[in-house]
Amino acid sequence: MVATAATASLFPVPSSSSDAKSAKLGSVSASLGGTKSNSSSSGTFKVKASAQAPPKINGSPVSVLTPVEKSVDDMPSPPPRTFINQLPDWSMLLAAITTIFLAAEKQWMMLDWKPRRSDMLIDPFGIGRIVQDGLVFRQNFSIRSYEIGADRTASIETLMNHLQETALNHVKGAGLLGEGFGATPEMSKRNLIWVVTRMQVLVERYPTWGDVVQVDTWVSASGKNGMRRDWLVRDSKTGEILTRASSVWVMMNKLTRRLSKVPEEVRGEIEPYFLDYDPVVDEDSRKLPKLDDSTADYVCKGLTPRWSDLDVNQHVNNVKYIGWILESAPLSILESHELAALTLEYRRECGRDSVLQSLTAVSGAEVGDLGNAGGLECQHLLRLEDGAEIVRGRTEWRPKHANGFGNMGQIPAGSA
Repeated sequence: MVATAATASLFPVPSSSSDAKSAKLGSVSASLGGTKSNSSSSGTFKVKASAQAPPKINGSPVSVLTPVEKSVDDMPSPPPRTFINQLPDWSMLLAAITTIFLAAEKQWMMLDWKPRRSDMLIDPFGIGRIVQDGLVFRQNFSIRSYEIGADRTASIETLMNHLQETALNHVKGAGLLGEGFGATPEMSKRNLIWVVTRMQVLVERYPTWGDVVQVDTWVSASGKNGMRRDWLVRDSKTGEILTRASSVWVMMNKLTRRLSKVPEEVRGEIEPYFLDYDPVVDEDSRKLPKLDDSTADYVCKGLTPRWSDLDVNQHVNNVKYIGWILESAPLSILESHELAALTLEYRRECGRDSVLQSLTAVSGAEVGDLGNAGGLECQHLLRLEDGAEIVRGRTEWRPKHANGFGNMGQIPAGSA
């Protein structure tokens, strides 16, 4: 009977209604627990649902592995859900990030294996450093593409901005920068600021795009109430001297806009940083003439400062004056000559509401034949519309691609 029941579980056979009912119950029971239970008056018995006759191949019996019976109660229960076992697999995430970084590093290293130039190793973005016993400040500048002009060389305004930047960083590096624009702490207490009264610049060669220039600057006394600041600009790769500049500064009260004597407290701050040395540019003692409409060859009117032309002291930056002066220089000179020397005398400050005029007189050649002339000299005047003088100036020009002035001026020992 057991064999019949086992066979019936796989192959339907004719049976009585009771047997059919038992087989139906057995199939349901097998789907739930793997066994069939049938109650009768004779007792209880269990039959495996997976039981079957041993298979034969070519008449020989073959053993078949049957699954191990397990009840639902014997299955291990899953671990309780906690915060820890719900976290993602961080090891896989870390492996993915590592793979990405390794691939990026490989691509970066394959971009350029060419050796770098020695001048490219210089950091052009540093704020400079104090050298020569703390008396000289040195800073490097890289000539950017937006700092060059039509001649593919740095403009005079670019060079002047470098001079101004090193002057301010010198004060900052010495620990003397107060609240004002280049003012010391004692100057800030008294509302005093520095203003430039005279500037001389000699340009022997203009740097080009990509060049790195090295600017040295230092200060010295100038009379009882003035200070002289000098600059020396070199090619950082070759050491060639490119530009020399010297300037004289005095103090002004930023509230009254009047010149002031140097207080003893301020003198005590700045005198330890004075370098007792001759100017790097020999002073041009020639008097700068005053121009007017009758003596000027070229006049440009209606010049007005923009908001970006003002510095933190609310007056026009002195570098802007140079651009205004050159507004009245004839185009024939600008096309055939380059600026070789510049002398400026600052006589009055300019505010944001000022309207100016630029006047230029040319000497050393006929005005109608400036393009074929050799060395040229021009006189300049920048004035307000009411005639008040802002800046007097003199410029010297040489034909483009000509040699510079040679070794002019002096260089402080040890600044190289």
